[in-house]
Amino acid sequence: MQVIEFDKEKCIQCYACVRVCPVKAIAVPINEDYPSILHNRCIGCGDCLPVCSPAALTFSSSIARVNELLASDRKVAAILAPSIAGEFTDITDYRKFVSMIRELGFEYVNEVSFGADLVAQEYKELLENFKGKYYITSLCPTLTAYVCYFYPELTVNLAPIVTPMIATARVVKQKYGPEVKVVYIGPCISAKYEPFLLEDENPIDEVLTFTELRQMFKEASITEQTLEYSEFDGPIGHLGSLFPISNGLLQAVGLDENLLTGTITTIEGKDNFMDSVRQFNNYTELIRRHFNIFYCHGCLMGPGTSPGGEKYLRRSMAVEYANKRLKEFKPEAWQENIQKYNTIKLSRNFRPDDQRLQVPQKEKIDEVLKVIGREGADNLMGCGACGFSSCYEFATAVASGLAKPEMCITYNLRNQNEYIKTLKATNEKLAKTEIALKESEKIARREQMLAREANEVVNIMLQKLPSGVVIVDENLKIVQANKTFIETLGEDARLIDEVIPGLVGADLKTLLPYQFYNLFSYVLKSGEDVTNRDVNFNDNILNVSIFTIRPNKIVGAVVRDLKMPEVRREQIINRINEAITENLEMVQKIGFLLGEGASKTERMLNSIISAYQSEKNDKTGQAEP
Repeated sequence: MQVIEFDKEKCIQCYACVRVCPVKAIAVPINEDYPSILHNRCIGCGDCLPVCSPAALTFSSSIARVNELLASDRKVAAILAPSIAGEFTDITDYRKFVSMIRELGFEYVNEVSFGADLVAQEYKELLENFKGKYYITSLCPTLTAYVCYFYPELTVNLAPIVTPMIATARVVKQKYGPEVKVVYIGPCISAKYEPFLLEDENPIDEVLTFTELRQMFKEASITEQTLEYSEFDGPIGHLGSLFPISNGLLQAVGLDENLLTGTITTIEGKDNFMDSVRQFNNYTELIRRHFNIFYCHGCLMGPGTSPGGEKYLRRSMAVEYANKRLKEFKPEAWQENIQKYNTIKLSRNFRPDDQRLQVPQKEKIDEVLKVIGREGADNLMGCGACGFSSCYEFATAVASGLAKPEMCITYNLRNQNEYIKTLKATNEKLAKTEIALKESEKIARREQMLAREANEVVNIMLQKLPSGVVIVDENLKIVQANKTFIETLGEDARLIDEVIPGLVGADLKTLLPYQFYNLFSYVLKSGEDVTNRDVNFNDNILNVSIFTIRPNKIVGAVVRDLKMPEVRREQIINRINEAITENLEMVQKIGFLLGEGASKTERMLNSIISAYQSEKNDKTGQAEP
């Protein structure tokens, strides 16, 4: 059964619960941020509850299940721990308190003090009939859980006697019948799972703490002012009313605690709790005493009581209540009941459930000690702020996966100092970067202003140009166009311009014929400019030059209407100049060809003359001889 519940949404990761848990049943794995409860190790001491300020940890509530029992057609008996006198100091008379319990719907209301009387007699017989074996009392369920989990070899030394709660429940079952449901109301949250650890039939159906009982009174609007007196149902207890005080049960049957002649030592409080069990385990034959151990300072200060309770005030109220009951005590009736219920089974056995962790390898422990800056630390060194008795014990827990290095204050301080140094250096760099950024921002702002001015100048110039200018993107969407271009396109373009100034975003394919916009596609794909291309458009002849601005992304075009006088004159002059240039080139080529032909003719004629003269000279020479 899970006694402690955890709400992750409320947790602020302070790890106070981890530090305070005496058996380290709350762990923080290295790769996790939130603690987790190891329910198999929890002994139900409740120390984690008051230190959890956001109330992320609570104990399992039984209110809903008890209300279901009370709403059923079954008879329900409430059995109350004798420590009620110390808890409910705000209720003036215990008889009014009994009435309030009945008002909730309980058929029977019994004190646990009678069950405590039965148990006390069992302890008297066990401890006075000494046969060489020393015992630890099993009155505190937190203690019995601790021994079973962490000293399983000592389970044979636990007194084999049930608690007063179990004894009283069995008395009620015998008196009213086995079908009666029994709800125990007391100060201890570990009592919630104690019945489930019994090897025999469980006589307890639900367990309520005093704080839960207060909540039920509040929800049902039950107060003592509106109720009459009511007495507890029998059997009535005797000195068992002293059970809430640590050695009260021993006094109930006159067990000797004398330092010289007695054989019993009473230990109470969490500070002495674990050490007493350890010493009993190690030095039993030297100490030679039975140990009566309670985790709390008796049952007056249990975790199921209201927070902020004053120990000695509660102790005084419990003693005063016992005295009141003794004034009305009837020994004969009590003795008859003791005889009547002497067949109730009060013995029990304890089952070892070893939850001790295997000690990690020394290398892993040393590695953790090195990480937290405690390399070579012995078993005694440590500040205790992490919740462990020494740095070595803490390192062992980290190596076992129960804790994380961040729980060490020294480790955190060292990391924080290093972080502060790094943060300081980072801040200095950031300050310098900030100055540089501000300067860059000024420059960028200035350049942006200049660019804006330049853009305005370009736009004005673009609009003043007599030629049409258009810029399109890779999807043939118009980026910018001047008025001349829009006027050149005609009435449809002017209408669009009124809605979308400059035709920005308009599709060029819807404004121009295929053979026209295809020139733009050609330049976008090929990257080759098109210059002085004549294009027919709406019975006009346009002279178009398209050029690349950003390769394959943006192109621009200059469009001129050849019918415009200034354009016509320019074109006539340009084309006459082109014709003259072409004719001159042709004349030059013809002259060159004619020159070459005359030269060849001259060379041929000269060669013929030379040949003829040579032949004539040869003939003259032969005639002379």
